[in-house]
Amino acid sequence: MLKLLLAAHLVLAVFAIGPLVHAATTAARGIRQGDGAATASSSRVLRIYSYVSVLVVLAGGALMSQKEDGEKVGEIDDTWIWLSILLWAVAVGLVLGVVVPTLDKATKGIREQASVVTLTGRVAAAGGIVALIMLVIVVLMVYRPGG
Repeated sequence: MLKLLLAAHLVLAVFAIGPLVHAATTAARGIRQGDGAATASSSRVLRIYSYVSVLVVLAGGALMSQKEDGEKVGEIDDTWIWLSILLWAVAVGLVLGVVVPTLDKATKGIREQASVVTLTGRVAAAGGIVALIMLVIVVLMVYRPGG
């Protein structure tokens, strides 16, 4: 069961977190190009993958309850686990609280032929921070400080 849950956790991370990070880091492109369809699509993709990323956390929770060499894989009070969950929540919060609303605002502005260029930096910065957070989470998963 351990290997099955590990595989599920990794596959979900690749196919949910990967597209989430990609969409977050490239979303500003649609604003720069004044492409309302691209900003609307990026917003939708980010919203969907943010919600799907919950499955990665759930699979990780199930994985940590498994035993490896007679010991549990992890406990919630292990630094690498609680910090990863906290960072994931911050990243998803940035996506759903900053990037998606800004993209929705840009989409509306583009449709009304208003200038939206000032929104580019906010989306690009938040997307970059999300990518860095996810990178730190991967390092935590491999290094396991305090575990």
